[in-house]
Amino acid sequence: MNVPGLFHFASLLREVRAPGWRPWILGQKHFSLPRAPLLQAGGKKNSLNLLGLTEAELEEQFVRGDGPGGQATNKTSNCVVLKHVPSGIVVKCHQTRSVEKNRKIARGILQEKVDLFYKGEESDVFKERRALEKKKQEKKRRAREHLERKKLFKEMQQLDKK
Repeated sequence: MNVPGLFHFASLLREVRAPGWRPWILGQKHFSLPRAPLLQAGGKKNSLNLLGLTEAELEEQFVRGDGPGGQATNKTSNCVVLKHVPSGIVVKCHQTRSVEKNRKIARGILQEKVDLFYKGEESDVFKERRALEKKKQEKKRRAREHLERKKLFKEMQQLDKK
């Protein structure tokens, strides 16, 4: 790491202790997704037509994560909190132990949320979620029908035995 990079890293560490984000994290405007960004089977990002984010619109902070992990979680500040200033959307990401991976994941999640915020039902993210929900409902319906057929078959077998 070069000297200017070291000074930049030290300034980031000072920002971690700043209490400016605490109201956003504890308040109602905190959004968090328990999943990774939408990925294809090959691991490549879907070709969704998402709105672009610029670094000038983002405020980034590194805080201590929560959840299981014990001392490793309690001592490291590898949880990323991203705020999109124009919309006020905040995303907190602590899915991996790596700060860089959490930064990438958080940016993907934030990009999806911002796209959904501005485009609404016209967003590709919304359309994909709706399609997945329809698939899930269809699968449930087929499972219910199959269970009903099994139940009727058993009843018919018992009537034949009598």
